[in-house]
Amino acid sequence: MCGIAGWIDNNIDLTEKTQIIQEMIHTLENRGPDNGGIYISKDVLLGHRRLSIIDPKGGYQPMIKNIEEREFTIVYNGELYNTEEVREKLKDKGYKFTSYSDTEVLLTSYIEWGVDCLKHINGIFSFGIWNKKYKRLFLSRDHLGVKPLFYSCINGSLIFASEIKALLKHPYIEPTVDKIGLMEVFGLGPARSLGSGVFRDIKEVPPAHYLIYDENGLKVNQYWELEAKPHTEGLDETSDHVRSLFIDAVERQLVSDVPLCTFLSGGLDSSAISAIASEAFKRDGRGRLDTFSIDYKDNDKYFKSSEFQPDPDSQWIGVMEEYINSNHTNVELTSKELIDSLRGAVLARDLPGMADIDSSLLLFCKEVRNTHTVALSGECADEIFGGYPWFRNKEDIKTDTFPWSKNVGNRRRILSKDLKDLPIEEYVREKYNDTLNHVPKLYGESSTDGRMRELFYLNIKWFMITLLNRKDRMSMANSLEVRVPFADYRLVEYAYNIPKEFKFYLGREKGILRKALRGILPDEIIDRKKSPYPKTHHPVYTELVQKEMKNILSDKSSPVLELIDYTKVKEIVDSKGKSYTKPWFGQLMTGPQLMAYLIQLNIWLKEYKVRLV
Repeated sequence: MCGIAGWIDNNIDLTEKTQIIQEMIHTLENRGPDNGGIYISKDVLLGHRRLSIIDPKGGYQPMIKNIEEREFTIVYNGELYNTEEVREKLKDKGYKFTSYSDTEVLLTSYIEWGVDCLKHINGIFSFGIWNKKYKRLFLSRDHLGVKPLFYSCINGSLIFASEIKALLKHPYIEPTVDKIGLMEVFGLGPARSLGSGVFRDIKEVPPAHYLIYDENGLKVNQYWELEAKPHTEGLDETSDHVRSLFIDAVERQLVSDVPLCTFLSGGLDSSAISAIASEAFKRDGRGRLDTFSIDYKDNDKYFKSSEFQPDPDSQWIGVMEEYINSNHTNVELTSKELIDSLRGAVLARDLPGMADIDSSLLLFCKEVRNTHTVALSGECADEIFGGYPWFRNKEDIKTDTFPWSKNVGNRRRILSKDLKDLPIEEYVREKYNDTLNHVPKLYGESSTDGRMRELFYLNIKWFMITLLNRKDRMSMANSLEVRVPFADYRLVEYAYNIPKEFKFYLGREKGILRKALRGILPDEIIDRKKSPYPKTHHPVYTELVQKEMKNILSDKSSPVLELIDYTKVKEIVDSKGKSYTKPWFGQLMTGPQLMAYLIQLNIWLKEYKVRLV
C-alpha cells in the first residue's frame, strides 16, 4: 500500500511551496517505506510514498501518462483485484503498457473512461488524478472505504492526503476541534460520521464517492450504492453463489510479489480465508501458507466466558493449523505492552480509538511485518452476514439508535460541567435517522424485513467502516498491507438482498455463510459460536489503566480534565471500571476499556495540540 498527498491552487505559484508537500508525505513514510516522489507544477503538487507489492520497478509514482498531447498524473494508494481483465479491455482499445503494475492500468482506465472508470475496477483504493490540460483533479475512494482519503477546502486551495496527520502539516490547516467535533468524539466515538474528519477544517471522502475539483469549484458525488432487489434464488443456489463469490474474492487477493500470509483466529471468517488461501498456495506451488494469531500472556488463567466471548481461540486455532497444515505463529502480548502502545495507536489513527483493541492490533501487525508485507484478514463478514448479537437480540432490533452504542446518556455523565449541555443524544439520533432515510428497501416488504435491511445498512455504513479504519491505520503504521476479502463489493451487494431466513439458516448467526463453507472447513469450526476479536482478561491490565488514569487525574495540566467530570471519572477509576458496566462501544469496551479510551483522548489532545473552540 501507499500514502498520497496533494495541493491544488490556481492562484499562487506552487513551485515555490515544495517543502510543504515534502513535509506532508514525510508523515506517511510508514505507509510507503520503499520510495517516494513528487510531481511539481505551478497549479499542483502531488506527493507519494510507496510500499512495493506488485511490479516494484514499474509502479513508481507519481506516474505520468501522455495520450494525444494530454498529460495525466496519478498518485494512488491501493490494490486492484481485476487488473488483468481491465488491462485486456484497454489493450483492445489500442492502449499500450510499459509496466505490469495496477497503477498504470488504473490511470489508463481513467484516461479512457473518465469517471466511469469506477464501473470497471474492483479493489481497495484511494487515488488522485490530475488532468493538466483542464487543470482538473479527480479523487476517489473504494466502494466500502477500506482505504482512507481526507481533504480540506481552505483559502482557495484543495489539499488532500491519506491521513489526517499529513493534512495537519499544511500551514493552512490547524488542529482545531469545535463542538461538532466533540460530539463526534463523545457521542459517536470511536466511530465517525461518514465524511467527518473530527477536526474543523478536515473532511473525509466517504466510501464509494468521488470528488472533482477545478476552476468551477468542488463537486462530490456518489458512484455506487447498495440496491434492494428481489432475491429469486433458493437456499442451495444462494449457498453456492455465496461460496463462489467468496472463493473468487479470496483468490483474487492472493496476488503479490512479496511475502503474503493470513490472520487466523480459529473463527469462521479467518479460518475460511486461510483454508482457501492454503489450497491456492498448494495448487500454485507456493508452499505452505503462513498464518498468524494473537493472544495475551496468562490469558488462559483469567479467561471468563460471556455471551460475547464464549470460549478462547487457542484450541480452535490448533484445529485449523493442523487442518490446513499452515506454518503458524502465535503472537503473545503483555498487559504492559498494551498500555505502552496506546500512544502509538493514537498516532497511527490520528484520533482516540478502540483502546487496547487498537494497541493490540498495532503490536500484532508489527510482529507480522517482521517477515511479511501482505496479510489477509476476516473483517466485514459479521456486518454483511449478520454475526453480531444485535442482529438477533429482540431488544437491539427494536432499539431506536445504533445498537453498538445504545447508552449515549451514560456517556454524557462523564462530561465536564461546561459540556453538559452539549446535545450529544440529539446529534447521535440525527445521524441515526439520517442513515435510515437512505436505506434501500423493496416496495411492499414487511416491516420486519425492512428493519433487518436497516440493521445491515447501519452496520455496513457505520460499524464496518470503524473496524476498517482501525485495520488500515494499525497495519499501515507498520508498513503492512492488510486485505479484506469479505469487503469485495460484489459479495456485499449480493449478501444485502439475501433474506433473513437464509442469512440465519438453522437459527445461527451467519447461517448461510456456514452452509456455504461446508466442505471447506472442519464441521467443528463451522459450528463454533461466534467469538469477537480477542481481548485480555488479565487483572494486571485493569490495574495498569487504573494507575495511568489516576496519574492523568492528578496532573492539573492534563488537557482531558477540561472535558470530563472529574468526580464521575474518578469514581470509575477507583472502582476499576466496575461503576461503568455498559460497553462504551461495541461488545468489548466496558469499564477498563473506557479508562483506556480516556487515556487515548488525553494523549490525542496533548500530542496534536488540539485547540478547542
